[in-house]
Amino acid sequence: MLFIGFLRQTLRNAVTAACAVVAVIVALSPAGASAEEKAPSIAAVMATYGDVAAANFSDAANTARLLDQAIDSLLANPSSETLAAARMAWKTARPFYSQTEGFRFGNKIVDDVEGNLNSWPLDEGLIDYVDAPSYGDSKAENPLYTANIIATPSLRLGKKKLDARVIDKALIAQLNSALDVEANVGTGYHAIEFLLWGQDLNGTRPGAGNRPASDFDLKACTGGNCDRRRAYLKAASALLIDDLDSMVKAWQPDGDARKALAVQNENQQLAAILTGIGSLSYGELAGERMKLGVLLHDTEEEHDCFSDNTHNSHYFNQIGMMNIWNGRYGGNTTVSGASLAAYTRSQAPEAAKRVDAAMAITEAKLKAIKDKADSGEMAYDQMLAAGNDAGNKLILDGVDALVSQARAIESVVAALKLQAKFEGSDSLDNPAAISAN
Repeated sequence: MLFIGFLRQTLRNAVTAACAVVAVIVALSPAGASAEEKAPSIAAVMATYGDVAAANFSDAANTARLLDQAIDSLLANPSSETLAAARMAWKTARPFYSQTEGFRFGNKIVDDVEGNLNSWPLDEGLIDYVDAPSYGDSKAENPLYTANIIATPSLRLGKKKLDARVIDKALIAQLNSALDVEANVGTGYHAIEFLLWGQDLNGTRPGAGNRPASDFDLKACTGGNCDRRRAYLKAASALLIDDLDSMVKAWQPDGDARKALAVQNENQQLAAILTGIGSLSYGELAGERMKLGVLLHDTEEEHDCFSDNTHNSHYFNQIGMMNIWNGRYGGNTTVSGASLAAYTRSQAPEAAKRVDAAMAITEAKLKAIKDKADSGEMAYDQMLAAGNDAGNKLILDGVDALVSQARAIESVVAALKLQAKFEGSDSLDNPAAISAN
């Protein structure tokens, strides 16, 4: 009980740090830039970019450790209270990771690890038991759709037989993209999310997943195979920390991520930053994570679908992009330095103003989604429902703002005479193809 109290206070402190990032945004207006910030060198901009990444990934790793401690408490004494604390720890960790996603797309070293950390959607029947009437028994494109490795000590992966008698980090890592199916996800935030919440069987009605704590209880086990479920949850948590620690190391001053940028010319370095925030803004967030769900009215396309936390992940993606643009980070370590925004203002002030304005609008639109969900009035999966015009509009307003933001970022690419290609999405570029499926 003492640990639970300590954990709750620690998590409150972490939430305060996450929210401090939002407070930092208030001070980011172009008019507040100092003379030194108006024309920084590209080397200084890149140094700040790396410092923001290092601080942000460090916070993500540290909150993952708090999550791991909460999981230890759950496994030591499975109860509704320890399960609630573990869920709280997961929700507290998510905003810090969500802010890092702007470092994807422009940095291969981040892309190479991201799949282990945040792949979605996932076919949860690969991992554990599911509700057959709602989930189904099979999916043509995924032979492992209901493999349930927690209940299966031996698994066939094509011609390969996987010995799953012992569930550990090495085993679950082999599940990612098994048989070249992207929905086979064995690790990361969403695998842990599924294990803590279970399936959300509410569709577009209120409510998240409701896995009982007894699914982890060796003495009063529900769901079967509680020993293996416990081992899976612990392995997934430990692997999450390993992967985040690798990113912390990569973004240190002598780390591989910074070295990879250093061998590029200055134009390529700037393009890497813009590719990251442009691709996250357009194809990934506006397209795959938001527009697609509205087109299909499908809660399976909700990013944090088990916990009903999607509104926070989307919002903090935006905060992360603003951090990168403005060269600021307000987490447990505060970073403030030469920024891409300041450099752009010195070279192409109109393009910089366009991004500043677009980011402010996008932040407001995603905050409207977050506020609606946080109020309890309408969760994100309810917003996706067919016929929910008000909910659909909230999401589509966010999509439109993100698309406009991406176009503004493209104007910077053009003004600085750079070469950058942003990730696309059929939901934005060819929606008729989505509707036909």
